[in-house]
Amino acid sequence: MSVWFGVLGGVEIRVGTRLVDVGHARQQCVLAALLTDAGRLVTMGQLADRVWGERQPQRARAALHSYLSRLRRIVAVADDVTVERHGPGYVLRVDLDAVDLHRFRGLVGRARSADDPRAVELYEEALGLWRGEPFGVVESAWADDMRAALRQERLVAELERNDAALRQGGHERLLSRLSARATEYPLDERLAEQLMLALYRSGRTADALDTYTRLRRQVAEELGVDPSEPLRRLHRRILSRDTTLDPARSGTSVTAPLTAPLTGRTTAPPPPPSPPSPLSPPAPLSPRQLPLTVRSLIGRDRELAALEAQSAELSLGAGTAVVITVSGLAGVGKTTLALSWARRVMDRFPDGQLYLDLRGFGPAEAPMAPAEAVHRLLDALGVGPDRMPADADGKAALFRSLTADRRLLLVLDNARDADQVGPLLPGGAGCLVLVTSRRLLAGLVARFQAQPLALGTLTAPEARELAVSRMGAARAAAEPDALDDLVGHCAGLPLALSIAAARALTNPEMPLRSLVDELRDQEHGLRALAVPDGRDSDVSAVFSWSYRALSPGAARIFRLLALHPEPEFALPAAASLAGASPAATRVLLEELTDAGLLQRRGADRHLLHDLLHTYAGTRLTADEPAPGRHAAEHRLLDHYLHTAQAADRILDEHRDPVAMDPPHPGSRVRDFAGHEEASGWFAAEHATLLALADRAAAAGFPGHAWRLAWTLSTHLQRRGSWDEWRHVQDTALRAAHHADDAYGIAHSRHGLAVALSWAGRHDEARALLDDALVRYARLADETGQAHTRRTLSWVSQKQGRDAEALAHAVATLRHYTAAGFPPGRASALNVIGWCQSLLGRHRQALTACRHALALFEQVGNRTGQAYSWDSLAYAHRGLGEHADAIDCLRHSLRLFTELGDRYYQADTLTSLGDGLGAVGDHAGARAAYQDALRVLEALGHPDADRVRERLRAAS
Repeated sequence: MSVWFGVLGGVEIRVGTRLVDVGHARQQCVLAALLTDAGRLVTMGQLADRVWGERQPQRARAALHSYLSRLRRIVAVADDVTVERHGPGYVLRVDLDAVDLHRFRGLVGRARSADDPRAVELYEEALGLWRGEPFGVVESAWADDMRAALRQERLVAELERNDAALRQGGHERLLSRLSARATEYPLDERLAEQLMLALYRSGRTADALDTYTRLRRQVAEELGVDPSEPLRRLHRRILSRDTTLDPARSGTSVTAPLTAPLTGRTTAPPPPPSPPSPLSPPAPLSPRQLPLTVRSLIGRDRELAALEAQSAELSLGAGTAVVITVSGLAGVGKTTLALSWARRVMDRFPDGQLYLDLRGFGPAEAPMAPAEAVHRLLDALGVGPDRMPADADGKAALFRSLTADRRLLLVLDNARDADQVGPLLPGGAGCLVLVTSRRLLAGLVARFQAQPLALGTLTAPEARELAVSRMGAARAAAEPDALDDLVGHCAGLPLALSIAAARALTNPEMPLRSLVDELRDQEHGLRALAVPDGRDSDVSAVFSWSYRALSPGAARIFRLLALHPEPEFALPAAASLAGASPAATRVLLEELTDAGLLQRRGADRHLLHDLLHTYAGTRLTADEPAPGRHAAEHRLLDHYLHTAQAADRILDEHRDPVAMDPPHPGSRVRDFAGHEEASGWFAAEHATLLALADRAAAAGFPGHAWRLAWTLSTHLQRRGSWDEWRHVQDTALRAAHHADDAYGIAHSRHGLAVALSWAGRHDEARALLDDALVRYARLADETGQAHTRRTLSWVSQKQGRDAEALAHAVATLRHYTAAGFPPGRASALNVIGWCQSLLGRHRQALTACRHALALFEQVGNRTGQAYSWDSLAYAHRGLGEHADAIDCLRHSLRLFTELGDRYYQADTLTSLGDGLGAVGDHAGARAAYQDALRVLEALGHPDADRVRERLRAAS
């Protein structure tokens, strides 16, 4: 069934002809935030910023999970539309043509490369998608900013449609629209030109001249400037009744774009120009310096639309040149984007297009000095040696004077910093400056109101399209799997993709799989991304230019980040690697971000691109001594181990911790305010923790390996990640055996047994537990024996051996008592009560569980209290005392909710649904199941299927 998503008006979903209820305004905002970046990852931090801005509620993440869960159910009615969880955020997978915003942008992009008749049709179709104010009732700072940007995109599309229609003789049809828009944007000179031309062609010369007079008066009063030269030129041509302004009889094109000089066929050749006075300077040249770039730009439609929207300010009479900065990491395609867009709009700048490589980052040459740069610009404008000022300030002043009344496009490529660019900015309000840099150039934004555009890597489909376009469809089709691997290794970096495709194209006998194997080489993989005929075609060389420009401290932390196993990391991890304070580390990370070597991913989180991560590894080996590498890795492992233990103690407060050495000097350990913060940290660092457990085992840190596995158990169990849990515990066990660590072996055998039993492999678990019990006994470890007996009781329950489960629970109590561990005694009593209920002894169960509850209350263990209330509910239900059971479950649910324990909150809600159903409250049961399902879906837990079945049965 067809589905349609709309944001160019109210936020809506249509399935066929049916309008689907999207929910309240905040939920609409979440959907709008995902739709605007459809197909791209939107992190939870970005979602929170887009929904609430700076006023985020205390439980923002929980609210977002709830909104996303509902949206998943809403979009599930459509085929091929999903909201997927990916690492730190979500991706909305949808055909972009099914989203009005992306269809609008796609149609506008096609119109710009079409001939005029087809272009007008495409523009009309695109503009017809607008139903009203973007995002409807959604209110947030992000939505307001997006509305303003989208209005500019719409205005630019209308102006381009008008140009094409006027070239087709469609002036009469446009008149009413142009008049309305000119009233709305009274200072837009491009609109004024279009309206004047349409009025003149419609026989309303006086009205055309009045339009010019009103605009000239208004810009003088409000801006203190005269109309631009193109507008003044059109005014003169109307006064002289220039016949080239008349529509062609055939209806074909009669004008160039209206912001350029209007030229065409004349009835007689113009008179020859008067010879210049020998005392006057020569007229400035109209340079055309834009270099050649790619024939087709792939995957940058959004960025091109953003440039169009940002450049629209040029038409609004701002009074100064418009400056746009394009920033991003090396090889991301900044120059290609800038030149591709510049070539598309060059006709809007009839007085010339200037290009200058400022050499901000390069192999050997120093960055171009501002004095040299402005000298070259003046030379391009025809200023000879006799008129060239001697000092830098004089040159900059002359450049501003020469450009004051001109409409120029200036591309300043590869800038080092804002100080290099400032003296090169032109003086004319009709000029546009496009600056590319690996740095953010915040100084230009602050001093000259530059509009920043951050350029990211390509999505996987875009990257594949680029690779295919470069190497040819036949070559790509011959090895589709190898092509996918190749695209994955290039990680969306256009330079890497282009180099890989060039190697494939120039070496037709080399299988793509061979190139992929080269890229997989951890030590020499970047050598595969180099071609022999130029330094600009070598990924390592291009990265090195940024690396060499760093301060020593920033260069060191950059190479140490190669030790972090995942691309995304938080500030404390980086500080631990550097052995520095968080404040000092933050300064260094800002330098790396400004240099385009890192990307921000929310508050104090950053991302290191995969290929930069590989390059950092080469610098680590070359520039960092082995003792420094080992110490940094030790600090990183200590940071994650001790922070994971702190988070685990929040998740399971009665869990007896394993002994650990204190953290290495310089390692930073996080604290957590509560359950939600701790579980959020585990979710954010999930992949990193798993990878570090493997790394620790391989790098000679066996104690870290098995202890990390121990700290991960609660998190992985509540997440339902059985395979990952088994893998990490198996790794831990092998590391402990390799180090002959008796405690590590016993703990790891116990941990692996728990993971196997949760996966349903109870016999294997029992064998490991029996062995662990013997090992703990040899170590005279009463607590270890108690933990193992408690697990044996649980496994026995799973196997239906209830009497044996009770015997193990009694033995658990004996060991915890001998160990002098009160929370353990309370836990054992609770297990005994549960086992009594399994055997039908519900009164004895109530006695044991009440005793457990009292002990938990004495030691202040709220998690244990919640478990005990749950066990009491089970016993009451066994006695047919359903009201008491429901009351106990509500106590348990309140505690789990206060603790922020979302998994057991869902588990208790499921039991509550069972209890309510048993007393005939089917509506209450369904509500409880629905609440449980929402939580489990947000967690991505496999238990969601079980609750879904209960909900179907209750409906």
